[in-house]
Amino acid sequence: MPSATPPIADAGPDAGDLRLFHTAVHPCGYWAEREARDLVLDPHDPRLGQVYPQALRWGFRRSGDIVYRPHCATCRACMSVRIPVDAFAPNRSQRRTAARNLDIESRVVAAERSDERLALYRRYLAARHPAGGMDDHGASEFDQFLIGTWNDGRLLELRLHGQLVAVAVTDLVDDALSAVYTFYEPELVSRGLGTLAILRQIAWARREGRRHLYLGYWIDGHRKMTYKRNFQPLEGFDGLLWRALPELAR
Repeated sequence: MPSATPPIADAGPDAGDLRLFHTAVHPCGYWAEREARDLVLDPHDPRLGQVYPQALRWGFRRSGDIVYRPHCATCRACMSVRIPVDAFAPNRSQRRTAARNLDIESRVVAAERSDERLALYRRYLAARHPAGGMDDHGASEFDQFLIGTWNDGRLLELRLHGQLVAVAVTDLVDDALSAVYTFYEPELVSRGLGTLAILRQIAWARREGRRHLYLGYWIDGHRKMTYKRNFQPLEGFDGLLWRALPELAR
């Protein structure tokens, strides 16, 4: 990230000595031919919950108890993006998705593992990430990757006739929600449950008067990230400022 990014020391009182680390170089999770490296806040610091809202505003993201952002030597493809929820207006495709899923109920519950949630998570990984290093995740990996120990998290559950069909792991911060990870029933892919989960998260943020929904990283030209640009308006963090990203054809 650009060196002009404000220091984490400005994140709040008593956070002046919060340490940051570089990870070792590792294979990129998005481009097979590239290597990646991350900038990580000290995972053992008890003030992570305090600085997390500001870290989100500086392009960081949470995975388990780790708060990180990509910091690769030769690549700046990953851009943190967020939706200003009061300005969001669904496009035609998103309106169709919402109408197609009127029979799906949603509820916000505590961020806890259950047998039902774990089974859905494992079905999703087996279908979406076969032989990708995550398809053997069990209970401990579920807790470590999705739940965390210091964050204020919730699960947005989507249920069809009582059956759990999707879970959106969501963090609550002072003025925003952060979409950490979403998994859903792979046999219902035609329903657009990933899109539906974001639409329900936007509605949730509006109900609570929160300004933004953070969507993690968007990568220009990566097919798995295209859907994020369909949520407009969309803002991206360029390393210094949040700026509006041009919308795609609606």
